[in-house]
Amino acid sequence: MIIYTDIVSGDEIVADTFKLVPNKEFDLLWECDCRKYMKRAGEDFQLEGANPSAEEGAEEEGGEGEAVMVHDIEDQFRLVWLKAEEGAKPSKEDYKSHLKTYLKKLHKNAAPKFAQAENPDAAEKAWKTKAAGAMKKIISNWDNYDVLMGQSTDGDAMHVLIDFREDGVTPYATVWADGLKEVKV
Repeated sequence: MIIYTDIVSGDEIVADTFKLVPNKEFDLLWECDCRKYMKRAGEDFQLEGANPSAEEGAEEEGGEGEAVMVHDIEDQFRLVWLKAEEGAKPSKEDYKSHLKTYLKKLHKNAAPKFAQAENPDAAEKAWKTKAAGAMKKIISNWDNYDVLMGQSTDGDAMHVLIDFREDGVTPYATVWADGLKEVKV
């Protein structure tokens, strides 16, 4: 199994079990279906050897009784919803500013690939063109995305973007391929 971690924060973002595929337009972006939503109820903990019938409120099940809908990728990799101070996701302009800085980190991470190419200058130019196009696509679709990030909530790290396929039912995640590092487990 391969787990992909963020090159900036080291947070686990996704694994090969999610069948990552390059975006049809921009292969710098990888996508994976999130396999619908998964329901997770409040967590109850019972100490080993405890007698639940002797505990007060033992008849209540499901913790606080609240169920939360989550994406399986969110739950499995402990991703955190990114919200601005007002409780909503960051503005388009804030994300665009973050992305400009983040793309510089991706460029640095991709640089060894350029050096191995037949024509390094052409490979670097192609990467920059694709990155600019991918950024434009994301920004133009910004209102449709839910935004998550790794459990460390490092503001300089990758943001995982969640949208829905054309069927309106299937959620999928979008990540930056050059922002991920393979870790074999």
